[in-house]
Amino acid sequence: MMAPRALFDLTTFDPGIVKFDAAAIEAVNPHRGAMRLLDGVYWCDDDWTRAAAYKDVRPDEFWVPGHIPGRPLMPGVLMIEAAAQLASFVISHYLKKGEGGFIGFVGCDEVKFRNQVVPGDRLVILAEKVKFSSRRYICATQGWVGDNLCFEATITGMAI
Repeated sequence: MMAPRALFDLTTFDPGIVKFDAAAIEAVNPHRGAMRLLDGVYWCDDDWTRAAAYKDVRPDEFWVPGHIPGRPLMPGVLMIEAAAQLASFVISHYLKKGEGGFIGFVGCDEVKFRNQVVPGDRLVILAEKVKFSSRRYICATQGWVGDNLCFEATITGMAI
């Protein structure tokens, strides 16, 4: 069995440098409080078609007491939501909407969960634009903790 491959070379960015912090993400995406699932964006390529971001999974997350008591695991739907938020951030810049317009999450396909994500982990999320039309986009996404691929999904969104 072959080891999973990242969408793009993980050495493309320096995980010690954050290009867009939470405030910069909130200037583009509408998510706030517990529903903002990106803590920072490390890197975006020059034409806004690929990006890498992260979420630090904390022990005080709202889901920890109930999913699963005594063995908290980050819910898969939240991993997918984090990927959708990165895809929205990237496509918003790609469209040059930056601080205006709304990019909505309308679907996900080819979802696979491969490893668990737990409090204390840094989930690194990758997104790559696959297809784009005037209103709809598709991004391939992945989530990594260290060298472990935790999830992959194809995210579809729409400019509204």
